[in-house]
Amino acid sequence: MAKLEKGMKMPNFKLDTVFGTEIVKDVTFEQLVDGKPTFFWFQRYIGCPPCRMDVHLLSVAHPEFVKKGANIVVVMQSKPEIVLRDMNGQTLPFHLVCDPTESLYKELEIGSFDPNNRGEMNEAEQARMAVKIQGMKENGYEHGDYEGNEAQLPAFFAVDGEMNVLEAHYARNLGDMPFAKEVLEKYF
Repeated sequence: MAKLEKGMKMPNFKLDTVFGTEIVKDVTFEQLVDGKPTFFWFQRYIGCPPCRMDVHLLSVAHPEFVKKGANIVVVMQSKPEIVLRDMNGQTLPFHLVCDPTESLYKELEIGSFDPNNRGEMNEAEQARMAVKIQGMKENGYEHGDYEGNEAQLPAFFAVDGEMNVLEAHYARNLGDMPFAKEVLEKYF
């Protein structure tokens, strides 16, 4: 495989997910898309405070996506058991795909940053990170288990109901990812 680009098909991967408060085994991306526009946020792992904040923000925005007939999917390098533990009984309204072997990240060539040089963030990226940091403080999100690649960069993919890639965004840093409201404004 190679990096996804607009116009390509999202591969029909199969992995375990966490949905609600349950582990769901062997779910395919085709099942997750279910013929609807679907937005994939690839993050690091659930113990990463900014990533955990993203899960929270997407959970809050989820009803707006449902109203538009669209799906949210989050992919993380976490084990399902750790996701459930860290969610502490909270119900996930969307599927969180668990990829502890990082196979999807490798398949889609989602890169890593240099730990010695995380790169500079532009003004919009800094603003996104400020929102996340404030939310992390308000929600008491502290660092949890270290899983996967600590230097993993995130990525965002939008697909239509036929799994055609409408947008493939490989982030430069943790602030270079769209918020749910930005995705809603762009696509609806």
